[in-house]
Amino acid sequence: MESHLLLSQQLGQLLLKTNHIMATAESCTGGGVATAITDVAGSSAWFDRAFVTYSNEAKMEMLGVKSQTLDLYGAVSEPIVLEMVNGALVNSKATIAVSISGIAGPGGATEDKPVGTVCFAWANNIDWRKVETKYFDGDRASVRSQAITYALQVVIEYLSENAK
Repeated sequence: MESHLLLSQQLGQLLLKTNHIMATAESCTGGGVATAITDVAGSSAWFDRAFVTYSNEAKMEMLGVKSQTLDLYGAVSEPIVLEMVNGALVNSKATIAVSISGIAGPGGATEDKPVGTVCFAWANNIDWRKVETKYFDGDRASVRSQAITYALQVVIEYLSENAK
């Protein structure tokens, strides 16, 4: 998607300017953020790796998400994405990361977590942590696209405000 490419190009310029390396930990977006990033030629200079952890087992094995947290809050929750983003930083050479878990639909919704519920966490390796839940409208593809856009936009905003 063209808007994802433009955002990824902008993100890459900011990551280079601020000497950051990025990683992603994705569930409902299935690697969509990483795809958008790696669509940019030269992204290997500022992107380390992606964790696509669709199952709970993958979240635990690859990112160190705790089974107790999953049992208590469910995979689509702010505590889970916080553990995911921390795991992405610990298990990579990245200095900044984003994690995403959500319900893109059409199934999987509950009364308190409707289709379009997406939880995000962003962190750097020093002191920045941001956790947020958003609600997106539309079909599966639309929810996933909006989540990818939002994930990129927040990192861009943070880096723009904190550029050297």
